[in-house]
Formats: sequence, structure tokens, C-alpha cells
Amino acid sequence: MSAMLRYVTKKLLIGAVIVILVPTFIFLIMQLVPGDPIELMAGERATRERIEELKRTWGLDKPAYIQYLYWLRNLLTGNMGYSYVHKQPVAHLIEARLFYTIVLTLPALLLSFIIGVPLGVIAALKRGKFIDNLIEGVVTFFYSMPTYWLGLMLMLIFGLRLGWFPISGISGVKSAVLPILTYALPSIATSARTARTEMLEVLTEDYIRTAWAKGLPSKKVILSHALRNALIPVTVMFFLYLPWIIGGAVIIETVFAWPGMGSLLYKSIVKQDYPVVQAIVFIIAVLTVLCNILGDIIAALLDPRIRLEQEEV
Repeated sequence: MSAMLRYVTKKLLIGAVIVILVPTFIFLIMQLVPGDPIELMAGERATRERIEELKRTWGLDKPAYIQYLYWLRNLLTGNMGYSYVHKQPVAHLIEARLFYTIVLTLPALLLSFIIGVPLGVIAALKRGKFIDNLIEGVVTFFYSMPTYWLGLMLMLIFGLRLGWFPISGISGVKSAVLPILTYALPSIATSARTARTEMLEVLTEDYIRTAWAKGLPSKKVILSHALRNALIPVTVMFFLYLPWIIGGAVIIETVFAWPGMGSLLYKSIVKQDYPVVQAIVFIIAVLTVLCNILGDIIAALLDPRIRLEQEEV
């Protein structure tokens, strides 16, 4: 078995164990949340008999471990349960909202790397000069800005004051611009900071100094040697962003009244719609595991030293 195959197998086995443990932790956390979803669903005027009847209907009258086994069995067969609030299969709810989340997250993710990485590289190559200070100042501003505040400021300036874009809901292509910017600007800042840090570190390596000393063209040294190695952590970060950006949709979609998975998760938490919350959190957890594994594998392909270090461990 080759070193690369052993490395991939090890990562997949670790990921499989985590995916198995995630549903257990999700279920335990939801059991510890205060409140009774059935009482909330039944209303304040519901009688005790009516509440008990609803609990039997939804299987919530059984012990917690029985509920967990039923939920786990259904999850393994692709059944994510039935929403208490919407009275629909959870899979249908998520399927209907997933497209709207992708409409925001995918362009934002691409912009964060298409714009952020070149800005970080330019700042590193112009270290200490005006352009570096300018990029660093703008990047720090957006990096430290709370997401909800940024969204509100964009709504106030470009929506209410200038009237260029809608401030909430879906009313055409323009309605996606402000949420995408709210996603993208902090992500661009993060990518730029990471790319600058990695590029500065690579430029101090001995092999880069050797390449300069040999008289190789600057373009070749920067693109073929420095940039290739500096992009390894950035590439890994790209995959780590995928699940994070879906999880971060809760705030942005709520601020802009966008009907995606984030707003569905927020409303389900408020209404204690546990099957929906468990399903969405499980999807995010699985995506996190898969993206971590994929990022590690790609990093190992780009830099063989990584998998060799893992072999030694």
C-alpha cells in the first residue's frame, strides 16, 4: 500500500468514527434544551390529555434512549424525520431551502478566494509599502467587523439611503447582492490575511533565497516556487470554509429575511422543532468532516511532506 493510500485510508477511518459520534452528541444536546416542543405546538389552551396524545403520536412518550435508536435508524435509512411545526418531511424542507443558501454561499466563497488571495499576495510582495498598509487596513476593518452589523450597514447605505438594492426577501437578482457582500467581505479579509502571512513565511525560506541567488526570473520564483507552497494552507482553508459558510448563514439569512437553510435553522430553534434542527446540524457536521478530509488529502497531494509526517506519527 502506497503512502498516499495509507494516508487517505487513515483520514477516512477517522472521519467515519466522527460521523458516527456526531448524531449521538446532537441528540443529547437537543434533549438537554429546556422546554417541551409538544406543549409549544399544542398551544397554551391545550389540555393535558391532548398533550399526551400528541406525545404518543410523535413518539415522545418513550424513553430517551428509545427515541435515539428510532432517530438513528431513520437517519441511517435517509429518513430525517417529520417537522413538528411544518408537518412535512424534514428532507423536503431542507431540499426547498438548500438552493437559496447555495445562491448566496457559492458566489461569496468564490469571491473570497478570487479577490482575497491576490490581495494577500500583493501585500506580501509589497511588504511595508503604501499598498501593503492600505490592504492591511481595509482587510483588518472587515475582518474585525461583526457580520450582523455589516449586513445592517449595507442595508442602510445601499438599500435605504441610495435605494440601489432591496433590503430583504427575494425580488430578483438584485436582492442577492447585499447578502452575498455580507458573506464575502469578511471572507475576503480572512483569505487575504492568510495568503499574506503564508507568502511572507515562504519568501524567507532557504530554497527561495537559493532561487534568487541563482538568478532565476522573479516571475518564476514567485509563481513556481513561492506561490505554490503558500497556497497550500489557503487551499485547505477553502474546503474548511464550505461547512462554516453554511453555518454562518443563520445570521445573514435572518437579517435579510432570506429563505435559506440558515433562517430555517433559526426559526426551528426558536420553535423547538427538534427534527429540523438535528437534521441541519447533522448535515453541517458531516460536511465539516468531509471537507476536512478533502482539504487534508489535497494538501498532502500538493506537499508530500505532510503525509510523510503523518506516517511518522
